[in-house]
Amino acid sequence: MSPAKPPRDVATAFAPASVGNVAIGFDILGFSVGAIGDRATVRRTSEPGVRIAAVRGVAGDLPLEPAKNTAGRALQAMREALALPFGMELELDKGIPLSSGLGGSAASAVAAVVAANALLPEPCSQLQLLKFAMQGEQVASGSLHVDNIAPSLFGGLVLTVGIDHPRVKQIPVPATVRAVVVHPHMFLSTREARAILRSSVPMKDFVWQTANLAGFISGCYTNDLDMLRECFEDVVIEPQRAALIPGFTAVRRAAMSAGALGCSISGAGPTVFAWCVESHALAVREALVVEFSHHDLKSDHWTTALEPVGARVVD
Repeated sequence: MSPAKPPRDVATAFAPASVGNVAIGFDILGFSVGAIGDRATVRRTSEPGVRIAAVRGVAGDLPLEPAKNTAGRALQAMREALALPFGMELELDKGIPLSSGLGGSAASAVAAVVAANALLPEPCSQLQLLKFAMQGEQVASGSLHVDNIAPSLFGGLVLTVGIDHPRVKQIPVPATVRAVVVHPHMFLSTREARAILRSSVPMKDFVWQTANLAGFISGCYTNDLDMLRECFEDVVIEPQRAALIPGFTAVRRAAMSAGALGCSISGAGPTVFAWCVESHALAVREALVVEFSHHDLKSDHWTTALEPVGARVVD
């Protein structure tokens, strides 16, 4: 029997961006976008507590105080729960724009705990890491929810049920499906986008949305693209948030005309995403980009397969 490896002193992890809600799964569905993400480097320190040494990349002016930073707070939650005898120093490299609707706050928290996990003599389970990252995400959103954290950590299309005792399931996606993700260059606060939501839903909309969620998941499991197309409609959240994104109705219409199975808002926005078969991906992407340009918005874009590859140590 070979001796156990000594704990590492430093580790770097990458966590992908993510699309939350996926139209019909408000706060419970999400999928990873591996083309972009955040990196976190965590070092053991002899001094107790968590220190943020640097934040770089596209982040802008993020707080260096750990309790006010999603990655820092996630590491604090980890240290407190595990009673770790050492401190941690964090360097964060942001690849996800702030308030983009691509799960940037979640990715930072996930990358931090995955890197820190590599420093432990007995690594935590993914479910434990999920709970630590949730504490960090709460700093940004003001509430505990996992539709960005879970896909960033686990990868692929993920359903998460429950908050205190979350249950995570990766949902298979038809192999021919691609996600086209387009981020218009504008700022939209997650808190603002949540604040406009009504606190109650009409019964007919509840039934409609429930049917769409059930049909969507069924379509994923059975490779039924017609079912996905039929059920890819958010009748509860999207109508309330559409006005926050200039030209969204026209953007969605353009994507559908180009062959998309469905198109909706990524998380709180302003990023928009569409699912389509691979052969339609270029046309759908061009339709989204061009339509945003008609509303004086430049944009970045990515096209990705929905593969179950989440956060990981990269050094």
